[in-house]
Amino acid sequence: MAGGGGSIESGEPDFQIAPMIDVLLVMLIFFMTITSAQVLRIDKNIKLPVAQNAARKDSSRAEVIINVRWDADLQKAVFTFDDKTYDTTAEFLPALQLAKEAAEKQISSTQNPNPRVVIRVDKEAPALYASQAMNAAAEAGIADISFSTVNRE
Repeated sequence: MAGGGGSIESGEPDFQIAPMIDVLLVMLIFFMTITSAQVLRIDKNIKLPVAQNAARKDSSRAEVIINVRWDADLQKAVFTFDDKTYDTTAEFLPALQLAKEAAEKQISSTQNPNPRVVIRVDKEAPALYASQAMNAAAEAGIADISFSTVNRE
């Protein structure tokens, strides 16, 4: 029976908001997890140098973060990479090479295929340690290097 009129099965779908809220909550949890993992790689004890004319970073690229914290009591730098501390760059070089390979595999065709190293150096640390971090990136095969700064104190 093909009926006419306004029956319940008229073919007009009802808009249901509950499935949309479920999808939004799942996406929110996903993005919060991704953001938390990125924040864990940053050493909060580092006092970054000031650069008023610094440019914002391109966030669409895969990046590897090297932290160089200055220990004033010991008068030496401590390198932090993937939540582990190292005394020299030679100690984390194999892990840096693995991170570069993993970043290259994750990059999609729409993104820049070259991963970037972001070096976060304490403003009290001598430039020698920043140079050592750059050399470690070069030895790992990463040519794109940037430094993290703040635009005001």
